[in-house]
Amino acid sequence: MTDAAAPAPSEDLRRAKAAARSAARRLRAGLDPAGAGERLTACFAAAFPALPAGTVVAGYWPLGDEIDVRPLLHHLARTGGRPALPVMQGPGLPLRFRAWAPGQALRPGAFGVQEPGPEAPELVPSLVLVPLLAFDRTGMRLGYGAGFYDRTLALLRAGGAVTAVGIGHAAQEVPAVPHDGLDQPLDWVVTDRDAIRIGKD
Repeated sequence: MTDAAAPAPSEDLRRAKAAARSAARRLRAGLDPAGAGERLTACFAAAFPALPAGTVVAGYWPLGDEIDVRPLLHHLARTGGRPALPVMQGPGLPLRFRAWAPGQALRPGAFGVQEPGPEAPELVPSLVLVPLLAFDRTGMRLGYGAGFYDRTLALLRAGGAVTAVGIGHAAQEVPAVPHDGLDQPLDWVVTDRDAIRIGKD
């Protein structure tokens, strides 16, 4: 799905999302990052204790004040998972994913995000770690506004089963994220305090 093929969100929704993003950025900038990546990894390991060997997990390289997901990527590599990192193809297009292993060199891609080079094999994930600015208990996520993960999850889900796991600080939870039918819901949210399975008590 591309932005050109999708109806534009309403002006009210655009304003609501812009205000929510501004508030979420301010909140995240004030959070203490010390030890958050290690706590996040422990919460993930408790929620997903035995991923099948070779499970392709799409992670991402943290940017700015995003929670540090690198300890989790290293954990996945140690425990038999197959980490991959996103590669941007261009505006309006879904992400692709290339294999990554600890110690592998990365190069700056779009927006300065570190990504594997073209020599790394392309992989199709069955579990996707999704960065966020905010989330709610219904599984809705506030992203950065470019729609990359919504397009990517829609494409992956059209091709088969995939689990979307939002990654962030527990403090990024909000009562409700403004959204419409183009926003892809999360199946889980894993934070530095707990793991939340959407739709389950």
